[in-house]
Amino acid sequence: MKKRYKSPWWINSWHPSGAGFVPVISTRLVFQDRLGGSRARWGIGRMRYMINPGLYAVGAPDADSPVLVTANYKLSFDNLRKNLQHINAWVLVLDTKGVNVWCAAGKGTFGTEEVIKQISAVNLSSVVRHRTLILPQLGAPGVAAHEVTRMTGFKVVYGPVRAADLPYFVENGLKAGREMRTVSFTLRERLAVVPVEFVKSWKIAFAAFLFVLLSSYPSGDMISWSTFFRFLPYVGAILIGCLFVPALLPWIPGPSLAFNGWLVCIVATIIYTLFNTDQLAENMVYLLILPAISSFLALNYTGATPYTSLSGVKKEMKFAIPLIVFTAASGIVLHVIGLWRAI
Repeated sequence: MKKRYKSPWWINSWHPSGAGFVPVISTRLVFQDRLGGSRARWGIGRMRYMINPGLYAVGAPDADSPVLVTANYKLSFDNLRKNLQHINAWVLVLDTKGVNVWCAAGKGTFGTEEVIKQISAVNLSSVVRHRTLILPQLGAPGVAAHEVTRMTGFKVVYGPVRAADLPYFVENGLKAGREMRTVSFTLRERLAVVPVEFVKSWKIAFAAFLFVLLSSYPSGDMISWSTFFRFLPYVGAILIGCLFVPALLPWIPGPSLAFNGWLVCIVATIIYTLFNTDQLAENMVYLLILPAISSFLALNYTGATPYTSLSGVKKEMKFAIPLIVFTAASGIVLHVIGLWRAI
């Protein structure tokens, strides 16, 4: 017996269109949505938190209803649908491989070819009489609007930065004020990506702990409070890169996130060494390795900030990564030489 397909909880019913029946999505987020969103924020199943691309309906849209385009990352999808409570619209979901609009635009998955592909796949020209697509402004870097129009006949209009402004944008004849076009980057927005970056740093934390543990072997002092305290500066470097850099970003000089991470950590490390004056060799190792860790972790935020551009990120990585590797490796070599001399 063929297994019956079960619709996700966020699909309420099915709505007729010129291209067949389209699933109607709920505009109310429930416990499963919030739980899934929280898990994704902490990196749990993050790369699998996506929905199927295609066409969806909100309310009871007709052939004259607006078409809103978004990514198939479910957090992006949920953020859109929860703000469409009083709108009848079509939602065209692109296959961005589970990546949000902004990052997908930079990676090319929220791009011209995918927009053209989905318009054809859902037979959108049979669903609506008009020929207008409303794309999120943050997706603009990945889409060549003129090419979409040339290939499909659909005109691209960029909506406001925030999905919460979409109802007013639609009611106002698809016109956005200056405030709707301005990208904000508040403390809350900067800290939203901290959990997943912190969880992803476990490999660095484990490597640092193993490094400290093995360094204590020659002295026979592996399992002790002194080993634990020698590990704490590495934890501090991780916290600086994952938490303090995004929190303090507006006040740290320079657009380079790698430099921001290095600068904050080198200041913190110097302060720490002033209280650790009896361990000169160990302090030199800290001054080389700890800022490299913070710099690398801060560099991960390049895809989540309006402070950088795609070309700027490529340029920064070209110079930052070799320097990070060199300084960290220098610190490790210096530490190994110190251990060898002690033996």
